[in-house]
Amino acid sequence: MNLDRLQALADRYDKLSELLCDPDVASDTKKLRDYSKEQSDLQEPYNAYMEYKEASEQYNDAKLMLEEKLDDEMREMVKLELEEQGQRMQELEERIRVLLLPKDPNDDKNVIVEVRGAAGGDEAALFASDLYRMYSKFADSQGWRVEVLEASESDLGGYKEIIFMINGKGAYSKLKFESGAHRVQRIPVTESGGRIHTSTSTVAVMPEVEDVEVEILDKDIRIDTFCSSGAGGQSVNTTKSAVRVLHVPTGIMATCQDGKSQNENKAKALQVLRARIYDIRRQEEEAKYAGERKSKVGTGDRSERIRTYNYPQSRVTDHRIGLTLHKLDTVLNGDMDEIVNALTIAEQAELLEQENLA
Repeated sequence: MNLDRLQALADRYDKLSELLCDPDVASDTKKLRDYSKEQSDLQEPYNAYMEYKEASEQYNDAKLMLEEKLDDEMREMVKLELEEQGQRMQELEERIRVLLLPKDPNDDKNVIVEVRGAAGGDEAALFASDLYRMYSKFADSQGWRVEVLEASESDLGGYKEIIFMINGKGAYSKLKFESGAHRVQRIPVTESGGRIHTSTSTVAVMPEVEDVEVEILDKDIRIDTFCSSGAGGQSVNTTKSAVRVLHVPTGIMATCQDGKSQNENKAKALQVLRARIYDIRRQEEEAKYAGERKSKVGTGDRSERIRTYNYPQSRVTDHRIGLTLHKLDTVLNGDMDEIVNALTIAEQAELLEQENLA
């Protein structure tokens, strides 16, 4: 473990504490925000390093005591202390290694999630609705806020497509592995013969993108307005409040009709458009390195089958990491922590392996 790097990190953390108490910084909104975020990012490794230093001191003190004349009972106590602090140091080293892994710059961001019914018609749309409910329940459990940006309902009450934003710190870090094809195996409500069908819905998770990250010029977009519509395509209002925005250079399009006004729908459509452009660029960059390695937890390609939800066996299987849980109801009710944690650990293990090979 690189102690010099950790000490430099601790020195920077302490320096940031000084800066945040400086009246000049307190009056500068940008500096205050940037320094606060930097210190927040350093908080966990800093605390772990402080614990490591404390354990190291106690370990060294115990080693020195063993060199002194001690009775048998005291010697056993010191040996026990030495063993405990050595174990604590080893555990902290592993934790610090994980905390110092390269961090995805998008991890703390809000996310825009797109869920679409794919193969399976009405059943796929109903499953898309189940997935939306699962993510909404999970967001509630994390204290995050869900906002629907666009929805197209099917005749049976499912979603042909639903696009929504989840606002909450760390939303992307916990949901980024959800992109891909989700498969459901169950008896559809429309099946009179009781046969099990397989249907799929696709999920795309994109980080919310700031204007400065993806600049969209007015000359590069075409905006169309139209009347909002509901399930089956029927018009639900007579004013042209719905907005469709086309990014001409890329051909990427975004539509929004769930807002209260044309301006609100335009802002939301541009938000989705910006995220889609960013996502395409990110995937293109990752594709350059696809030949070098294939991530165990996937590439984020929505055509990649990542998970199966089997109703007859009450089973959820994540195919990327071989995880199987027999608690379908609780997962679909938003209890996704076990899946999210397993995928995060798999990513960390992969990054540690790369670090060891470097």
